[in-house]
This record gives sequence, structure tokens and C-alpha cells, in this order.
Amino acid sequence: MSEPILKIRGLTAGYGDVQVLWGIDMDVMPGSITCVIGSNGAGKSTLMRTISGLVKANSGEIEFCSSSLKNAAPKDVLRAGIAHVPEGRRLFKGLSVEDNLLIGAYCRDASKHDIAKDLDHIYRVFPKLKERYKQDATTLSGGEQQMCAIGRGIMSKPKLLIIDELSLGLAPRAVELLSESLQEINKEGLAILIVEQDVYTALDLSQFGYVIETGRVAFSGPSAELIHNQEIKKAYLGI
Repeated sequence: MSEPILKIRGLTAGYGDVQVLWGIDMDVMPGSITCVIGSNGAGKSTLMRTISGLVKANSGEIEFCSSSLKNAAPKDVLRAGIAHVPEGRRLFKGLSVEDNLLIGAYCRDASKHDIAKDLDHIYRVFPKLKERYKQDATTLSGGEQQMCAIGRGIMSKPKLLIIDELSLGLAPRAVELLSESLQEINKEGLAILIVEQDVYTALDLSQFGYVIETGRVAFSGPSAELIHNQEIKKAYLGI
């Protein structure tokens, strides 16, 4: 059995005197899609920010590809192979779609030919971005902005792509198209970690899931099993 690409053990973190995460244990396997679900304020985004180095861990361990990334600088986390697509997309106003995508490759030591090849790959996965490559990225529709943010992350050539709140503010059809594109990307071997409030979307898209409640892992297991868990149905699906 293969080792996790990302291994988290006993992770605690927060903001100043406010502790948000309380002993998180989590694995992400190579080539998998893993989801983290939970209500607003449960600590999901804090967990992602701690992995990415944006929030300092108080204790515990974050191991990626067998190397410690606990409290590494965000640029070093990116260089190690973790790309974080933040909640709200955070595209650069005044820059075109293509320029926003190219920003994702800023830390790579790659030739112009390789970067152009990867850019063409993004346009194949997200053809809408090719149609609008000269347009100010912040004037795109919500779904297209999310495509651009995900494409920007992929341009860094990560081993693990983290997406915080994939479906936030998007129409169901846009979420469906994004899910199909992520499955296509995942089939190429990229591991994906998705943070999501929409439980159905997250568990349908992923193979393994974690449910976070008040900064702790309340449930974990194969997504196909979690979606039938009666406590999860009651708490998150209103069933």
C-alpha cells in the first residue's frame, strides 16, 4: 500500500489566543481526491491555511512527500508541490486571464516552451478561458473565475492541489462543469484536496472524506460510505 502524499498528525492551530484546530489527523493519498466538509466556522479554511503556511501551527506535524512542512513559508510550501486555490478565487484585477494563469508559474524554473505547453493544457481543460484569455479575469462569471483560479494553481505544476470552497457562490451547472474538469485533471495523476460546505458535491467528487466539527475530525472514511452515514445526513443534509 502506498504512503500518503500528505500526512497530518495532532495538528493544532489558531489565531492569537483563539485555538481553532484541536489535534487534526488526516491523510491524502497520491492520485486521490479527498474532501474536507463541515459547517461554516468549523475550521476547514484554517486547516488549509495552516497546511499552506499562512497560519502557524501550534503543535503537531505536517508531512508532505516524507518531508516536514510544519510552519514552512508559503513560498516554500508552493515550491514543495502544494498549490492552494483560496476561498473567493483572489484573482488579480486589471490583469488578463492569461496573465493571471502565468502568475501561477512564477516560482518554476522552466523554459518558455514548457510554460506555453502547460498553458495550452489549461486551455484544453477549460476552453472557456481560451475564449476569454485577453479579458480582465475579475470580469469573468463566477464559474469562469474559479476555472482561472484552479488553472493558476495547476500552472505551478503541483503534486497536490488544494481548493477552498469550490462551489461558493456558483450556479449548479458551473459546479457540475468544474467537477467534471477536476475529475479529468485527477485522472492525470494530480492529487486534489477539496474543502466544501456542499456535502453532496464534495462526497460525490471525492474518494475519501473528513468531516470537521469545531476544529476536530468528527468522521472520516470512504466518501461512498460517508454519504450514507445517518448522523451526517441529519446534520448536513437535513434528512
